[in-house]
Amino acid sequence: MISWGSGFGARGSGFAGQRIRLGLLIGLMLVAGPAEAGLTEQIGATFEVLARELAQSLRPVEGLVVSVDGERLFVDLSEKDGITPGVDLQVFRKGEVFRHPVTSQPLGRFEEQLGQAQIVQVFPSYSEARFISLAGKPTPRPEDGVRITKGRLKVAVAPLLDLTGSPADARRVPYMIALTLERTKRFDVVDPLKVQDLFAAMRGKTEELISSPDRAMALGRELQIAGWIVPVLLERRGATHVDAIWISALTGTALLSKRQPLAPPRSTDERRFPWEPPPGD
Repeated sequence: MISWGSGFGARGSGFAGQRIRLGLLIGLMLVAGPAEAGLTEQIGATFEVLARELAQSLRPVEGLVVSVDGERLFVDLSEKDGITPGVDLQVFRKGEVFRHPVTSQPLGRFEEQLGQAQIVQVFPSYSEARFISLAGKPTPRPEDGVRITKGRLKVAVAPLLDLTGSPADARRVPYMIALTLERTKRFDVVDPLKVQDLFAAMRGKTEELISSPDRAMALGRELQIAGWIVPVLLERRGATHVDAIWISALTGTALLSKRQPLAPPRSTDERRFPWEPPPGD
């Protein structure tokens, strides 16, 4: 599944680290009417809760392989470690110690990446996972390591999938979500405009990320990301909800899904700029 290694945690290409093309975003805000702007702000506020839940589900953790049965791995991570079904772990093997060239003090160990393991079942003292190997790498064995990296996870936010026919300004939503994800300090988010350009060039659609693993992988390779965050606006039992779906960019598998009812409007939601007076003044 998702490789949580340093290759996906590197900084420098993220949304917050770049100069955002602010003119485009301001232009989108100007053309949105009050109803569109208000609903869009509600979606953004709702995603603040979902972002915290995603960061919590994908917090750093490290453990060991304790048993191997074909493609099934059993690891010593469990409920107490916050592991849930669908979480993806990097599987690695520690090698020789490397030392400082002058002092000869040990500095760490070389590591060999073996593949990924998706958690299938979680038990009180261990978890079962499905292993997917990297080409040419050896089979895991007991005492090999598993982890979700401490580095930021590089992700991309897909365009909003609106299943409600609402007047929300969908173009602004990925920007708001990207800023919210960056503020958790757990994610390194690709500039949404870069994602938009990629979708246009490859004729991509958000629906394809959910329905076609091959498409999710192909688009993910272009951006060199660990996963997709797919925002969905939908109605259930007469109420509007926001879904955040985490899709592996390595396997195209939907691993996690979080849902929250749409946040109620606030008095400032219809103000397109902070300096505007509240509605009714």
